[in-house]
Amino acid sequence: MTKSENNNTVEMHGCIVCARIFNILAIYSPDGRLVDCAVTSPGGHRVPDERRPLVACDTHTAGELETAYKRWQSRNAKESDNEQEDE
Repeated sequence: MTKSENNNTVEMHGCIVCARIFNILAIYSPDGRLVDCAVTSPGGHRVPDERRPLVACDTHTAGELETAYKRWQSRNAKESDNEQEDE
């Protein structure tokens, strides 16, 4: 039997700039892909990314967010490369 409904979960994620913790309501498709998410804690907002729910504090500047997002992408690209090398 296959599951045909989206899966709603409450998750905790840290700000990509300073790591302050926020609660997020994330919606995943039956195959595990992120459909949408919303920050449910005050003082934070979603950082757009197609694959993972990301959050940042409302107080950070656009420059801080851009730098942190690039750093996050770079770190995840390295982790992905390491996983492929292990296979």
